[in-house]
Amino acid sequence: MKSPPVAPYRGRFAPSPTGQLHFGSLVAAVGSWLRARACGGTWLIRVEDIDPPREIAGAADHILATLAAFGMTSDEPVLWQHDREVAYAQALEQLTAQGVAFPCWCSRTDLAASGGLHQGPCRAAPDPERRPAWRARVPQHRVQFDDVLYGPFGQNLAQEVGDFVIRRVEGYFAYQLAVVVDDAAQGITEVVRGADLLDSTPRQIWLQEVLALPQPAYLHLPLAMGPDGRKLSKQDRSRPVDGSDPLPALHAALAFLGVSLPAATLCRSPESVLRDAIDRFEIKAIPRPLRDVQAQDALQ
Repeated sequence: MKSPPVAPYRGRFAPSPTGQLHFGSLVAAVGSWLRARACGGTWLIRVEDIDPPREIAGAADHILATLAAFGMTSDEPVLWQHDREVAYAQALEQLTAQGVAFPCWCSRTDLAASGGLHQGPCRAAPDPERRPAWRARVPQHRVQFDDVLYGPFGQNLAQEVGDFVIRRVEGYFAYQLAVVVDDAAQGITEVVRGADLLDSTPRQIWLQEVLALPQPAYLHLPLAMGPDGRKLSKQDRSRPVDGSDPLPALHAALAFLGVSLPAATLCRSPESVLRDAIDRFEIKAIPRPLRDVQAQDALQ
């Protein structure tokens, strides 16, 4: 199994303000916080607010307040992606100059014949009346990496992903580009996040290579599942965690991550519970592979 990154360790939690913090996001926050503290490192919060149509007014502030109620605050000023458009534009300009980024007018209908993947030349002609999306043209190349928890994982980008969007038709920069630029800017040495993003990692590693950016280590955590077997998400209106009574959800998140604490900690503050959990947090204790967890039951 891959050893922890060399010091100084820098990790992060990067929520999107599309709703309140739910149990699945709490697991990712706690897991990333514990990993940073166990490695003697720095833990940062980045608000990924580059998708205005999906964002909910006040959600970002509510998420930050909820994290604070659970004893987790950023060691450095919170980074807001809406302030980072110049950096993303510079990365897009670099990719364009390298012949990697290109404008694309293809619709979903145009790509239906290839299973929704953009492969090779565009099927739609340039249309001066419409704004294009910008895609990254990927090679016939398998990107392989070792996840700290799940082990080897790889993809042939051309065959499994296709040329992917890095700036949307609406003008918003896409997650795949923004996360790579920001992880490098913040000096992130290890990305700890949910396993639903495992298959995004090869794209991000490839962009790091093309942009000559450092590659962090990756640790993907198992997903918290609802009673219907689907991962918990804000978009599904999953029940938010209660910042006014954080201990039940915090203990459930720690148990999900394989951290066993004595019953006496139920009466302590969230900050004290988290401090006690640092020495008990072990990668080998995190359940794998993915398992279904009835998170609502765990919180009752």
